[in-house]
Amino acid sequence: MAIKEPSFSIGIEEEYLLVDKDSRDLAPEPPPALLAKAEEALRGQVSPEFLRSQIEVGTRVCKSVQEARDELVHLRSTVGRIADEFGLAPIASSTHPFAQWQSQHHTDKERYNVLAKDLQHVARRLVICGMHVHVGIEDDDLRVDLLGQAPYFLPHLLALSTSSPFWQGNQTGLKSYRLSVFDELPRTGIPHNFSSYSEYERSVDLMVSAGLIEDATKIWWDMRPSARFPTLEMRLTDVCPLVEDGVCIAALYLCILRMLYRLRRQNQRWRHYPPFLVRENRWRAQRYGIEQGMVDFGKGAIVPFAHLLEELFELVAEDAAYFGCVAEVKHARTILQRGTSADRQLARYEAVKALGGSEEAALVAVVDEIVEETVTLPETKKQPSRPKAKSA
Repeated sequence: MAIKEPSFSIGIEEEYLLVDKDSRDLAPEPPPALLAKAEEALRGQVSPEFLRSQIEVGTRVCKSVQEARDELVHLRSTVGRIADEFGLAPIASSTHPFAQWQSQHHTDKERYNVLAKDLQHVARRLVICGMHVHVGIEDDDLRVDLLGQAPYFLPHLLALSTSSPFWQGNQTGLKSYRLSVFDELPRTGIPHNFSSYSEYERSVDLMVSAGLIEDATKIWWDMRPSARFPTLEMRLTDVCPLVEDGVCIAALYLCILRMLYRLRRQNQRWRHYPPFLVRENRWRAQRYGIEQGMVDFGKGAIVPFAHLLEELFELVAEDAAYFGCVAEVKHARTILQRGTSADRQLARYEAVKALGGSEEAALVAVVDEIVEETVTLPETKKQPSRPKAKSA
């Protein structure tokens, strides 16, 4: 039986840290009025996060990448404007360069109280932010089928997104230290390859009945079937200070899923590689970002990231054209040329130090750069038309 063409709707969630504009440190106790005012302005699209020094925004269900981009611009600008009224600023960075996790407090909300009690010290270190991308895949079995194939490409997206090279005032030597913190949680990493949606449901039901989790929202894989929406949710990437970089990554993810769907429609599929091989590229993306390349499993060799990117462009060319997001996808070349946020943060830090600046001054300069990139937003664009979906 042919599967109806998925809607391929798209939604993006971003988490921000709230910085005190005077000290540049995190604001461990933002005024409650800030969130209340943001909720009034962005009804249903903003919410508290695990830590009080965090805030999360989410686009509506969007029909195009450009619509999602315009939503993000609106959400960021609104949060930035309201935060400024309270002497704060949001940063779309996956870690703060020098904040101490011991000084942070979790939000007094039942879900977060349970998490804090259950995960203890592991949860208290979660001073991290990410970007999540939802793509509408309404058929349950198709969603699980793509869940088993798409993780091959996730390290590519992580490499482009890296924005967390610092932790508690130290250079970590990693471009995405956020993952080192997040991977301490249970039920993280590359998802299991399920044979069907029924098998996935049985596994979740077993964990619920055993009292291990309340529901599937407590599964924090790099990618998962959303427990709330008929979507396949990508969760691996860092959040990007430059909104265009985040939109590029979301567009690539959308196109990868449609490319894999096209293969299935032709009774083909992406070659399955053992998870431990995919995890090696995941580590290389976490450690080096876009600098040192990744393993091409077919060639059995490390290949420059620029070459892998061009191959990915070829794979998804038809899909980028279908969604009208060729420019957004090709923006990855710009990321490659100027570096990711992690690269820019490290360069800014070294530049200040080279001029005789202190360690503290260098880290403050990094925060200032992240703030500037987060709140300096492009104009919204006119929405292009999109082809109507076809049945397979």
